[in-house]
Amino acid sequence: LCIIYYINKRSSGVKRPRNDTGNKLTVVLGAQWGDEGKGKVVDLLATESDIICRCQGGNNAGHTVVVDGKEYDFHLLPSGIINSKALSVIGNGVVIHLPGLFEEAEKNEKKGLKDWEKRLIISDRAHIVFDFHQAVDGLQEVQRQAQEGKNIGTTKKGIGPTYSSKASRTGLRICDLLADFKDFSMRFKNLAQQYQAMFPTLEVDVDGQLKKLKEYAERIRPMVRDGVYFMYDAINGPPKKILVEGANAALLDIDFGTYPFVTSSNCTVGGVCTGLGIPPLNIGDVYGVVKAYTTRVGIGAFPTEQLNEVGELLQTRGHEVGVTTGRKRRCGWLDLVILRYANMINGFTAFALTKLDILDVMDEIKVGVSYKLNGKKIPYFPANMDVLQKVEVEYEKLPGWKSDSSACRKWEDLPVKAQNYIRFVEIHVGVPIKWVGVGKARESMIQMF
Repeated sequence: LCIIYYINKRSSGVKRPRNDTGNKLTVVLGAQWGDEGKGKVVDLLATESDIICRCQGGNNAGHTVVVDGKEYDFHLLPSGIINSKALSVIGNGVVIHLPGLFEEAEKNEKKGLKDWEKRLIISDRAHIVFDFHQAVDGLQEVQRQAQEGKNIGTTKKGIGPTYSSKASRTGLRICDLLADFKDFSMRFKNLAQQYQAMFPTLEVDVDGQLKKLKEYAERIRPMVRDGVYFMYDAINGPPKKILVEGANAALLDIDFGTYPFVTSSNCTVGGVCTGLGIPPLNIGDVYGVVKAYTTRVGIGAFPTEQLNEVGELLQTRGHEVGVTTGRKRRCGWLDLVILRYANMINGFTAFALTKLDILDVMDEIKVGVSYKLNGKKIPYFPANMDVLQKVEVEYEKLPGWKSDSSACRKWEDLPVKAQNYIRFVEIHVGVPIKWVGVGKARESMIQMF
C-alpha cells in the first residue's frame, strides 16, 4: 500500500517535503585571523551542551578556558571536555597527533580534568599526524625562507603536511591504525620513505615510532567510533544540544583566507559539514567570534595593522601572545571589511564581541569601514595578497569611553560610548551582537539577548 501511495504521489507531481527533523548544531567560528576568544564562547555554551565537536584543524589551535580560577589550555581536545556531563567529539576533518593528544590531556589532568577518556569520541576517519609530518613542517619553512626570503609562519605542528598526505591519498587514518597493524606498518614505512626522498636530512625512527603507535592504538581503541553514524544518531535521536567548536578562523581558511598565509583546512561553516559528515540542513545558529580590535600571528597582509604606540598598547594590554606558538601577535584597529566578508561566507546568526575592556584607555578609537584601491572603493575583499597590501583603509573615528568596563555585567552597566561602539559594529556589518566580553572569566561575558 505504501509503495502504491508513493507511486501515486510521484505520478501526481507533488513535491515531497524535505525531512527537516533532527537536532540542530550550534556552531562557533572565528571571524578574523584567530585568537578571538572562541574558547570562552564555546565554554559558555558547552555548559548546557550534550555533545561538543571539533571538525577541522589539529593541535595548531589554541583555546584557553578559565574555570574556578584555573586556566586550561586546549589544542586538540574540544574545550567542552571540561563539562563532565557532555561527550566530546573529534571529527573526521581533524588531524590527530596522538602523542600531542595524550600530553595535552595529562597537562590538564594536573589542573583537575578528570575521566576525559570516558567522554571522548574519535572518528575512525580522522587522519593521523606523525612525528615526521612535524619535522617536515619545519623543513618546509626553512626551504621557503631560503627560496623566497619568507616563510608562512606555521605552528610546525605537522598540520599542512598531514593534509597534503590526505589530499595525495597517501595518508593514514585512525581506522587504519586499528585494523591490520602489519598493513599499517608497511604503509607507514612507505610514507616515511616518500618524505625522506624529498628531504634527505629527515631522520625517521620507523621501528620506535611504530612501537609507540601500537601502544596508542590500544589506548584510543575504546574511544573510536564510526563518526558518520555517531553524528547521524546524535542528530536523529532524542533531543540534544550539539555544539561545534571551530578552530582557526575565516581569514585563515584554505579557500577564503589570505592565501598562502593560511591554515590547511576549511575553518568556515562548510568545514562543519565535511569535517563531521552531517547535512547542511542540520546546522542551526552560527556564531562568529570577533575581537574588539584585530590581531594576527605570523606574516601576511594586515590592512589595519598599527606599527606604532597603538599597536604596542593593544599588544601589551591584551596580552597578545599565541597560546600554541608563544609568538607575539600583530595588532591593529577593528576591520569591518573583514567581518562583512566573513559574514558573506558563514551567514552568522550573531557575533560575540570579545576583549572590549582592552579599549578602555583609548581617547579615540578608529574602525576600518571600507577599502580603496587606486582611489576607488571596492565592495569585496581582495584574493591576491599583493593587491591586499596596496589597499587604503578608510576609517571612522569614535570617541573612547575612558573608563573601566571590566566590572560590567549587563548592557546598562557599559559606558554609553562603549554601547555606541558596539551598535556601530552591528549597524555597519549587519549582524547583531549577542555577547560582549570584558574580561577573562566566564562571568565577564555580557549576554545581550
